[in-house]
Amino acid sequence: MSTIEAMRPQGLKARAVSLLERITYRRAIDTEDREAIFRLRYEAYLREGAITARADKRFTDAVDEQKNAFIYGVYVDGALSGSIRLNITLPYASALPTTAVFPDIIEPMIDAGCIIVDPTRFVANLNLSRRLPELPYLTLRLAWLAMEHFEGEYILLAIRPEHRAFYRRYWSATELCEARPYPKLTKPVGLSVVNYLDVKKTVEARYPFLASTDAERASLFASNYTPVETDDTLTNIWQIEPARVERNFSV
Repeated sequence: MSTIEAMRPQGLKARAVSLLERITYRRAIDTEDREAIFRLRYEAYLREGAITARADKRFTDAVDEQKNAFIYGVYVDGALSGSIRLNITLPYASALPTTAVFPDIIEPMIDAGCIIVDPTRFVANLNLSRRLPELPYLTLRLAWLAMEHFEGEYILLAIRPEHRAFYRRYWSATELCEARPYPKLTKPVGLSVVNYLDVKKTVEARYPFLASTDAERASLFASNYTPVETDDTLTNIWQIEPARVERNFSV
């Protein structure tokens, strides 16, 4: 059992609240911030054996430029310590990375107009994550805040079976689909979902550091960034390199 899995809620709450005071969330808009995050991703993915070494030592893809992609850096005491990418179904852009693996489940949800948050590219600085096991909880907090801001209904979680227990405890996630074979991966990936409206009160009572203010959410999700124009219908781009999608949900 990992350090994260073993942490008791009471101890976690105190540590997370304390760490939250040292954390700054910043949306990656300028080139410097984005490049630093792409390098952090590269280090994390290379360490896991999910990608091969590259001369430029950066890891990015076309999804980063989608109109509904929100990329964040998580800074502890001013130093980049983690990152996550959130794709959100918006009126002008609804493509989600996880659809590439579970189109039969996710496409009907999108067609029905569900507001969904799909967190990917979830990475952390190795040394800090070992010293601060609550860091992943606070990085994932961004997805929770997005649900409140955009009045979301579901958080998608494309995860390996061994990670289901973590999300079940943290967000009361439920399994939608058994693990499926995944191209270029040695382990299958299943789909879990968080029904935000059903579990919000219970989860926030258990983990009060997930609560947020209108001002905090507005500062994180204001429309102050225009991504590169892309064709959101070209969802097959995520099927070209599937390993780059699945790994980001690991904790």
